[in-house]
Amino acid sequence: MQEIEEILILNSLTHPAKYIGTCPEKHTDFDLLRETKQRTFERHGDDAGGEVFAAFTLGVFFCTRHLDSFAALMDTNSLQKLPLTGKTDRSPPSKIAQNVENTPTTMIIPVLNCSLGGSCPANSYSTKAFVRDKNVSSTPPAFCPDYFRWIHEDLWPWRKTGITREMVMSANQTANFRLVILDGKAYVQTYSKGFQSRDTFTLWGILQLLRRYPGKVPDLDLMFDCGDLPVIRKENFKAAPPTLFGYCKDDSTFNIMFPDWSFWGWIDLLNCNVSGELDWGARIYAQDWQKEEKEGFKQSDLASQCTHRYKIYIQGVGWSVSGKYILACDSVTLLVKPQYYDFFTRGLMPLQHYWPIKDDDKCRSIKQAVDWGNSHHEEAQAIGKTGSSFVLNELKMDYVYDYMFHLLSEYSKLLKYKPTVPDKAVELCSEAMACLAQGLEKKFMTDTLVKGPSFSSPCTIAPRYDPASFHSVIERNITV
Repeated sequence: MQEIEEILILNSLTHPAKYIGTCPEKHTDFDLLRETKQRTFERHGDDAGGEVFAAFTLGVFFCTRHLDSFAALMDTNSLQKLPLTGKTDRSPPSKIAQNVENTPTTMIIPVLNCSLGGSCPANSYSTKAFVRDKNVSSTPPAFCPDYFRWIHEDLWPWRKTGITREMVMSANQTANFRLVILDGKAYVQTYSKGFQSRDTFTLWGILQLLRRYPGKVPDLDLMFDCGDLPVIRKENFKAAPPTLFGYCKDDSTFNIMFPDWSFWGWIDLLNCNVSGELDWGARIYAQDWQKEEKEGFKQSDLASQCTHRYKIYIQGVGWSVSGKYILACDSVTLLVKPQYYDFFTRGLMPLQHYWPIKDDDKCRSIKQAVDWGNSHHEEAQAIGKTGSSFVLNELKMDYVYDYMFHLLSEYSKLLKYKPTVPDKAVELCSEAMACLAQGLEKKFMTDTLVKGPSFSSPCTIAPRYDPASFHSVIERNITV
């Protein structure tokens, strides 16, 4: 049988983000993933005629409360190692004393108290949440994933000057909200509504951090932008840039990256479709997301797309949230070199977690990747498994919360002033959000509510890269 090399690309010209953070059931069918896991390569082997499919998804999402569930669906024990590893040692620091005093043995964080009509309880769980038993010790914290070290780099511009109130306030022109944390309580001043549910679930995630580590998150004052594009350009600020948190940045901006809300397209690529003259091994399909929304997303179910051998990640005008879900599929991720990155992507290594695609020669590069994968099944499958293993192990919710904790803690150390509650700010707590929520939004909040403090301390973050190591990290992505 003649081999057919085909890439199915779901290309979105509009963003299906109406349900982001609300988790419609069509996007959470992990039973299907359980059934289709390991079929990606088996069903398209040499004996099956070599048909190859790859799916490209843009602006799509899973509820990340299910990310940890992937561990039960995907066997990472058989992960094949490539020569370029970059694996982080997770063993506990040998010289760290056992954290006896911080071991919670009696939880007293209550379930949501909605009898107050959405008001915050007078006795906040944030400042005194559990009884300690000094006779019980906990396991020393493990080392954080390697991408945590970029926290030091992202905050480096303010290492000498510190962060003044003026630097924070100068970012309010593009911020959606201002967040102040005092004595473990959160206060929010809203400047403009974020796109759909982005601001809602970003704030919800921060509130869950306060529940997870009560009394440990330091006082702070920050501005947050929920957009897809970083806006604090380096060329505009020679010194003392504004401090603005967001979901992404690039090498020309000062934005401070934070985990996106989903933890709780691409017209030029159409040129790679088959034509009368050339066949690049790709089949490109435009996705009508408005039609999909009306019909219940029947043609865009992400779980069923995990049967494809290859999946392409490509950014459009700005950063896209879908990268981690593409990586999680066990398929080989064909990653078109992105301009923007989020908090974890600098921990990914080419030819280990993904196959790099040249931005200036996409079609030829895609065909070369598919040709190589078809003739090197085991090596290609190892790349797919290593990428999904990264999502399962390096992006589990424990580490998402720990990244938030370390980022906010290091940021707080740079503040040159004592934060105060803004005049127009309101206190925000889990009750104020979840008790007044309705429908799927309420269900999402209920499902992701942190039930009590963590029994372990946050992971231990490694120090800043030394110059030689930093140069090596940069070079590994440039020279591929």
